Amino acid sequence: MRDILVVGLVVWGSLAALKRPWIGILLWTWLSIMNPHRYTFGFAYSFPVAALAAACTLIGLVATRDKQSPMVGPPVTWFVVFCCWMTLTWLLGVDVEGDYEQWKKVMKINLMLLVGLALIRSKVQIMTLMCVVVASLAILGIKGGIFTLLHAGSYRVWGPPGSFIEDNNEFALSLVMTIPLMRFLQLQAQSALLKRTLVLGMGLVAISALGSHSRGALLALISMALFLWLGSKNKGSMGVLLVVAGALMIGFMPDEWSQRMDTMKTYEQDGSALGRINAWWHAWNIAMNRPLGVGFNPIRMDLALAYAPDPSDLRAAHSIYFQVLGNHGFIGLFIFLGIWISTWRSGTWIMKQTRNISEQKWAFDLAVMCQVSLVAYAVGGAFLSLAYFDLPYEVMALVVLTRLWVQRQTWLTEPAAYPRWLGAFNPPLPRQALKGALK
Repeated sequence: MRDILVVGLVVWGSLAALKRPWIGILLWTWLSIMNPHRYTFGFAYSFPVAALAAACTLIGLVATRDKQSPMVGPPVTWFVVFCCWMTLTWLLGVDVEGDYEQWKKVMKINLMLLVGLALIRSKVQIMTLMCVVVASLAILGIKGGIFTLLHAGSYRVWGPPGSFIEDNNEFALSLVMTIPLMRFLQLQAQSALLKRTLVLGMGLVAISALGSHSRGALLALISMALFLWLGSKNKGSMGVLLVVAGALMIGFMPDEWSQRMDTMKTYEQDGSALGRINAWWHAWNIAMNRPLGVGFNPIRMDLALAYAPDPSDLRAAHSIYFQVLGNHGFIGLFIFLGIWISTWRSGTWIMKQTRNISEQKWAFDLAVMCQVSLVAYAVGGAFLSLAYFDLPYEVMALVVLTRLWVQRQTWLTEPAAYPRWLGAFNPPLPRQALKGALK
């Protein structure tokens, strides 16, 4: 039954994408982030759902007139340059054939991100994309939070099988990044019931992140909460809420969780921490000696013997920064950081332009919460290998598209009537917007 449901939704969405290709972007995003087919047990598990969605979306892209150039902001320019640089370092790397599958996987994701930038314009589309991104991870996080509560935190929570976030650490970071995006939707919610439901959901997602037993996720959660508090208007009540909620959640976790977190104080005695430091030096030495990097897989014995302090303890970089550094060199790291710095600046621009405009308050809230999400990525990513995962790039796309919406003053020309479902996250349009829509 589960297989039929997943494949049925994919087929329906793919057919809809032929006429409205932006729906195909929503479908692709759901499949790429959540990997729902990996939770089936029959034919859907290996069914080419992503390929079907992508093919129909690309056909729809060619056929539709409702599209724009995807090069719509500095972050996208940095992003495209990064794609080109990764391709160059792959072609000049140590194992072109062996790295091909990883390069293909990354470029498929990046291609569909550019397609999404070409197809999504309106507030309805941006909000719908945000809802899909949030739901793709929040559903799994809520499920993981309930699991953690039922088992008193004794078992770790894992991500979708066969995905970028299958590992408990990577999955936990993706959940922490999702919490601010849920907060954005909670700020837009028009009913008290929906607001409370989202607050409950955020709590369960946070519990799920703690239930992963990930030390990096704990640091990301703390930094995210701190930045969320700094950006809140009512710092007193928000501070009390965060402290009480954090104390309750941490106090609920079992002794083995506390003991694992305590190893951050004595990292020099922890094998995992020492292995990561060894991997970081490995990446640094590769970049110092091979400016163009080595491609997507520096975990090779020949490279370890040449560049790792301890070749016998060879492992992944466990850091987005050292991952990019070892794979694509200092130039690759510089471009990678350029993506996020320019995205942050775009978010700041949105906030400055929309701070006192009621019709654009949602854009202000989105920029703030996307920045909070990127703080979690920047901190947690320092200890996890998630340089190519979709979620942060989706956050980048949301910021870029929202900035474009503000620049074009799209709210003046959009239809006055929004879809019924969006009313849950959208206040009634003011008279100025109604007048603008009639022009």
